[in-house]
Amino acid sequence: MRIGVYPGSFDPMTNGHLDIIERGAEVVDKLIVGVLVNSTKHPMFNLDERIRILTAGTGHLANVEILPFHGLLVDFLREQDAKLVFRGLRAVSDFEYELQMAQANRNLYPEMETLFLCTNVQYSFISSTIVKDILRHGGSIQHFVPESAIKIIDDIRRNQDGPADGN
Repeated sequence: MRIGVYPGSFDPMTNGHLDIIERGAEVVDKLIVGVLVNSTKHPMFNLDERIRILTAGTGHLANVEILPFHGLLVDFLREQDAKLVFRGLRAVSDFEYELQMAQANRNLYPEMETLFLCTNVQYSFISSTIVKDILRHGGSIQHFVPESAIKIIDDIRRNQDGPADGN
């Protein structure tokens, strides 16, 4: 069985992420979306919320599994018996960082391979950072995240803010 991993923080999942997940799922028998838990970052959405959003967005893909991971990607790959990593590229600036990471990971785990997928041009400007900024300022994220995720994100945000009347 060919197992691939698409790692990221997915805070939150975007249409660009979904594009890479759908295309990656066509290449492997099983695609694990690895949700990174990084104690040095302060995500807008906690781990359970990010997994919930991803699960809703990928529910139509039978061979996709959502799993959290801590630490090094290469250790997670070994635990999952995976040797293929998918990474999305939006611009040349992404490539420089991703190339360094791929080479460092390959040095630590020579059996692995990184497959770069160029993001569909219609999603090339979308990032989780942009989505979070739009959310912070009360804007619509309708064109940036999967439709299935919008209701979940709205519910999460409503529960974070508490009742409107203060009770």
